[in-house]
Amino acid sequence: MKTLPIGTRLTVYYVAAMAAVLAGFSAGLYAMAARHLHRQAEGRLVAALDTLTAAAEIGSEGVEWEPDERRLAFGRQGLEGRLAWRIADEKGERVDDSATAEIGGFLGLLGPSVRHPAAFTDASGMPWRAMSRRIERPRPRDEEPPPVAPGHHDALILSVAISLDGVRSTLRNLAATLAGLSLAIWTLALLTGRRLCHAALRPLAEMAAAAHAIGADEPGRRLQIPAADDELAELGRSFNGLLNRLGEALERQQRFAGDASHQLRTPLTSLQGQVDLALRQDRRPEEYRRVLALVRSKTRHLRQIVDGLLFLSRADAEARRPSLEEVPLEAWLRAHLSSWPDPRRADVVLEADAGDSCRALAHPPLLAELLDNLLDNAAKYSPPGTPIEVRLRRHDGEVSFHVRDSGPGLSGDDLGRVFEPFYRADSARLGGPGGTGLGLSIAARIAAACGGRLRADSQPGRGATFTVDLPAAGPADGGPPGPA
Repeated sequence: MKTLPIGTRLTVYYVAAMAAVLAGFSAGLYAMAARHLHRQAEGRLVAALDTLTAAAEIGSEGVEWEPDERRLAFGRQGLEGRLAWRIADEKGERVDDSATAEIGGFLGLLGPSVRHPAAFTDASGMPWRAMSRRIERPRPRDEEPPPVAPGHHDALILSVAISLDGVRSTLRNLAATLAGLSLAIWTLALLTGRRLCHAALRPLAEMAAAAHAIGADEPGRRLQIPAADDELAELGRSFNGLLNRLGEALERQQRFAGDASHQLRTPLTSLQGQVDLALRQDRRPEEYRRVLALVRSKTRHLRQIVDGLLFLSRADAEARRPSLEEVPLEAWLRAHLSSWPDPRRADVVLEADAGDSCRALAHPPLLAELLDNLLDNAAKYSPPGTPIEVRLRRHDGEVSFHVRDSGPGLSGDDLGRVFEPFYRADSARLGGPGGTGLGLSIAARIAAACGGRLRADSQPGRGATFTVDLPAAGPADGGPPGPA
């Protein structure tokens, strides 16, 4: 099933809510009007009973009603044909009335005193409301009342009925008016709501069109941010931020591919040149041995590059997979440094906190490769005979060890990119020792895989310090931080 567009759905929700509001308002207004009109009808019944009561003369000799001498003026209230009344004596016998036989018959069935309107319907289906009241002569408490005089009655029952034809007609007109107004307002809301929804979502549609128009060969293009600082603008900024991150990743990938191809092409070209040169003519065995030794050296260099590339390619998926174990770093560092196979082993100086508190969570084989990369980097860029300092400290729930050399150091720009694959400072590229440019990148990935981080700190001419922070095993001792 195809989903409706957002603008259509918002319009449907809007007009549905508007319809519910209009229906509720109309129903409430209709109910209030009906209640008010019925109360008015009840007030007219009470007023008619008061008029009939005033037309009767009540005395000690009885209640007198003379229909020939009294004329009721209900017509002045605009109730002609809608008001009927009936006068009956205490026995219910008719004395006077203005009602038809049908309405008079119903009035005769009312009780002597009905204070709340009684409802009935005539033969034509017209609704009526009726009330009655009993009036009688006053009776003294301690004396026998005098006999009823001729033409008088001991009591009279006054009954009044009013037709609700006007109420029903008014309510019918009100219902038609409310329905028409509601339909007109709902139609207007439908038309304006659709336009408003499309106008509000137009920036989103423009952003979607711009996103579709961005090609793979246009990494620098970005979405146009709406002028209003609203949710759509925030969406545009978030999407542009994603494009920035993707662009940076693409740039790093392209730079990585270029550097990798350069690093691989150089030894391969050298190998091919040496082999071609050796095969041009027959040579002495010493020349072949020299070429084979050069091939072995270049092949070893190529293998280091390929191994580094393989590690970096799988590091994103497997950086958090190694199982960590508790490692006593002081004893581990001493054992590893004593077996480091490098002529500069005698230049390594280890300083560690006393005791057995420097215990970290790490993966020993990966940690050994990380330390070897840092030591090789320090030995490569510092003069022989200068110390390579390894310091171990514990602080703030972490265990850190620092590898510091006495080399030329790094500038601020180099520090920001020193962990990028194949990146080498200008001084190292022009006159420094050879290398693949992958050692520090691999070390940073290993530190992240062990749940830690690798930091660099350096100043030109004052050497470089690389710090590895690892999660400590057990509670921290709150010792002071080591030097950076």
